[in-house]
Amino acid sequence: MYTIDEVTLKILSRPDHDQSEPQNSCQVQHTVPAVVFSTGGYTGNVYHEFNDGLLPLYITSQHLQGEVVFIILEYHEWWMMKYQDIVKQLSKYPIIDFREDKRIHCFPEMIVGMKIHDELTVDSSLMKDGKTIRDFQSLLTKAYAPPKLSPMAGFINLINESSTVPLYGLNSTSTSMNFSNVLVPRDFKPKLLIISRPKSRVMLNQNEIVLLAEKIGFQVEILNPKPTTEIVEMFKILNSCDVMLGVHGAAMTHFLLMRPGSVFIQIVPLGTDWAGATYYGEPAMKLGLKYIEYKIVPEESSLYESYERNDLVLRDPDSINRKGWLETKKVYLDGQNVRPSLKRLKKRLVSAYTYSLSTAHARKDMGNLQKD
Repeated sequence: MYTIDEVTLKILSRPDHDQSEPQNSCQVQHTVPAVVFSTGGYTGNVYHEFNDGLLPLYITSQHLQGEVVFIILEYHEWWMMKYQDIVKQLSKYPIIDFREDKRIHCFPEMIVGMKIHDELTVDSSLMKDGKTIRDFQSLLTKAYAPPKLSPMAGFINLINESSTVPLYGLNSTSTSMNFSNVLVPRDFKPKLLIISRPKSRVMLNQNEIVLLAEKIGFQVEILNPKPTTEIVEMFKILNSCDVMLGVHGAAMTHFLLMRPGSVFIQIVPLGTDWAGATYYGEPAMKLGLKYIEYKIVPEESSLYESYERNDLVLRDPDSINRKGWLETKKVYLDGQNVRPSLKRLKKRLVSAYTYSLSTAHARKDMGNLQKD
């Protein structure tokens, strides 16, 4: 708590007090409300930057329609440089760096702290105007999309947000591909973006996965995002891809930048089932993405080579997780790499491919309708 800045608030006048009370202590008089928040804490991790920072800021301030001043505690220049385009969508006024600006500011109203609903989401039932996570994504589109890019507002109605993707083109006994009922341009190749991890939870057979995806028909791109990667660049890449595939981790937060109706394949390492669904799977479906989960089995985990076959680490991950976050982090997050079965993964990739073809056809039809 010693890192938290102390904010002193003083009410200069109230309806039940003498309205002639002097207010000459104000050095800067504002006519709009203020929201006070911090860019400290777990910032530097993209999941926390969105979940604990940007989304709560949206939830707390969007109803003010830009007529608000942001006062930032523990101000970081890098944070402002990285997210200024989002901040400008929420406030029409210059931000105030609390530590550097020593003047006394007076506001008609002040909100200290921010509201949070759930993991990477906006609960419409708690919003005055019924806003959802899709409205937050629309704000991201306004902030980062090129002027001529359409956010496909109408297409979102074609998406069933509550379902995962069926295995199109497959039956229960075959992994053969059947695309005969999908009409798309002959030269169309869905774009698969693979989010690569350089350290823990590495996909040990990533090159083989790339070859498999290309054989299915994908155009494959590999991305290794860094904390310094600009969000506008991430938006260009994510918003143009049809499918994102990656291993559970903070970088999966970037599903927020994908088009509604895109496919998100999350590889869930051993011992991370709850976290994979709670932090990314469920929020992705609320956004309108088709979510496909691939759960790593013990034989596909590097832990299989480090522990006895009957060890609880392999046999009962929940018992390890019950020991606390630090144990989970040490064993399953920092101590594990994965090697997904190409046979099992192929089913999910074929499903994603077929679905991408069908949604591309729907987008094409919608575009023709709009032209008419």
